[in-house]
Amino acid sequence: MKGTPGAAVGKETGALRRVAREGRPFLRARRRVLLRLTGWSLVESAQTFVGGLAVARALDDGFLSDAPATGLLWLALAAVALIPALFATRGVFRELAELVEPLRDGLVRRAVARSLHTGSAAPAATARAVSQVTHQSEIARDGWAGLVLAARGFAFTAVGALAGLATLSPLLLAVVLPPLLLGAGLFLATLIPMGARQRVCLDLDEEYTAHAGQAAGALRDIAAAGAYGPMTERAATLTARQTRAARSLARWSAARLVALATAERLPPLLLPAAAPWLMRSGVTTGALVGAFTYLTVSLAPALNALLTAVGTVGGRLVVVLDRFTDGTTTADAATTADAATTGPAAKAPAERGTLPTGTTPRPRLPNAPRAELRAVSFAYGPHARPVLDRLDLVLRPGDRLAVVGPSGSGKSTLASVLAGVVAPTRGEVRWLGRPTADSDPTAVRTLLPQQPYVHTGTLRENLRYLRPDATAAEVAAAVTAVGLDALVARLGGLDAPLCPQHLSRGECQLVALARAHVATAPLLILDEATSHLDPAAEARAENALAARAETLVVIAHRLSSAGRARRVLVMDGTRTDLGTPAELLHRSALFRELSGHWGGIPERVADGRASHPDGTEARVGGT
Repeated sequence: MKGTPGAAVGKETGALRRVAREGRPFLRARRRVLLRLTGWSLVESAQTFVGGLAVARALDDGFLSDAPATGLLWLALAAVALIPALFATRGVFRELAELVEPLRDGLVRRAVARSLHTGSAAPAATARAVSQVTHQSEIARDGWAGLVLAARGFAFTAVGALAGLATLSPLLLAVVLPPLLLGAGLFLATLIPMGARQRVCLDLDEEYTAHAGQAAGALRDIAAAGAYGPMTERAATLTARQTRAARSLARWSAARLVALATAERLPPLLLPAAAPWLMRSGVTTGALVGAFTYLTVSLAPALNALLTAVGTVGGRLVVVLDRFTDGTTTADAATTADAATTGPAAKAPAERGTLPTGTTPRPRLPNAPRAELRAVSFAYGPHARPVLDRLDLVLRPGDRLAVVGPSGSGKSTLASVLAGVVAPTRGEVRWLGRPTADSDPTAVRTLLPQQPYVHTGTLRENLRYLRPDATAAEVAAAVTAVGLDALVARLGGLDAPLCPQHLSRGECQLVALARAHVATAPLLILDEATSHLDPAAEARAENALAARAETLVVIAHRLSSAGRARRVLVMDGTRTDLGTPAELLHRSALFRELSGHWGGIPERVADGRASHPDGTEARVGGT
């Protein structure tokens, strides 16, 4: 079960193997950086070796032998050895940047490329992508830097210190090495359990982020459905699970202190205790003080830094890096992600669903329904009141449906369910006669939200964002169709630089509408995508897209959209009514009320003279 330590232990073992396997090519590609880092580290280790040895010789050959000048010369040598070490530290950090920054950049590009390639807008997938690009990539960057510094520091400090101890007396190693090895062994025994707990914490963090994102994006529908209780209960449950996981992680951290104390604190205590035996065996006073210097000044701090980094940062690093492994290696993350973010995969639709380059739509029958809702219900929790209740709807080629209703009535929820962004609680959504799970959403539907995406670049690049192979004629036709000519003239042409911050909200919506005109899937859903346009511009854009798309669904911002539609779905919570505008004016009190509040609908619709299908292919349930 996800989110439990038992399941996470097995994952942690496999993650260690996967990360190690994928990390080898990354390091091989940076052999020169590693060699330069090794060279600077050897300079540092020389200072460690000289430091303890100089203290020992200053005592034995100098101060304890009535030769203070000799003692001072040895101490001066230890001080001089610090100078190249300072330059070496500067070189270490310069080479460290060459190891750390490419890893973070590659991981960010990989997460972005994966998100664009899949085009998934499910809350969990969106939360995962956001967490990886922001929080998790920074964890990987900082963790990798800390681990490299700690591992390098301990390795070369240990080389210098152990070489110095062996030079002073091999017997010193017999006292120092056993507790060091014992503490390291105890520490290694905690790695897998600690990593498992850290994996649980990250799983729960992503789960809570997904829940919070879903709640934030559905506040209006939660209020309409009275789902405060279930949403709060779910948040409390996730918080409690996070608390338990954090406490379990803290207990293992406390157990790790025993290993740290054994490796770091025990050798300096054993050395004075073994001093009589060592001195009887020929170890000098200076050698003992030099050994103590190696332990306290060099070896113990380096060991503490290593064990702390591996135990905390290292465990989180393995968990995070494993989340980025989806068939491509860490070593080629940069090149793979670069190719993905500049190739066709990068052109996956920001508006959730138009046809990317190279995607061939499935063959479909001319009269097959473009979308169907079969007894669809949706609620934001098992005990929440449903927002949709047993709704049946069929949308055929040429259909133009407007969805109207008061704020909070579930219109945007219906758009999300129809577009496959959220799954219904009950019932089934079908596209082109197939279940949504068996269909490619990018080839079937486009959902334009109220807040459009416009990126820095040229206007032409924005319009061809969803279809890079669109011809100049297609782009020009879209500009004319939706009324973008004025913006093109103001900017100085399609290839003039465009800054989103310099556009009004209405102009941003026009750009998104023209983009949808360039590359329109069979089913086009506008979720108040014209809310910042004036009525004339809105009518022009809707008519242009209705002529372009096979089926158009408009979450209406103004009732005039209902007047242009062939059918209208009136939503008032779970109470719904479907019919032509003329029919609804006669039988729906809510539709007549909305017509009065929103400024009415055209007279030709009110008197029933508008052309429309008879609507017999659809039925609305849950009334």
